[in-house]
Amino acid sequence: MNVDGILVGMLAFLLIGIFHPIVIWSEYYFSSRCWPIFFVVGVSFLAASVYTDGVLLSIAFGIIGFSCFWSILELKEQEKRVEKGWFPKRTRKSSVDKPYARSFLRF
Repeated sequence: MNVDGILVGMLAFLLIGIFHPIVIWSEYYFSSRCWPIFFVVGVSFLAASVYTDGVLLSIAFGIIGFSCFWSILELKEQEKRVEKGWFPKRTRKSSVDKPYARSFLRF
């Protein structure tokens, strides 16, 4: 009996579930400008997939690599969801909001 297909399907399902919160977190803290990181990590995992001997590990690396590429698209979509108000937008604190900053601004 061959269970490789079931394992690959479970892995893909698990990785999609893991990458969704990573995209939300990345957009919240870094905006969609962090897409090059997903690109470099994706290319790295695809390269590892090519040079890995084990079939299941190679498949896992390939799924992670393409999940990173898909995350680049999802970063842009997440930015739109934030604009629509579906997700919270991070408010950046300025230096004037800090209590000690006002005293330095007087000098």
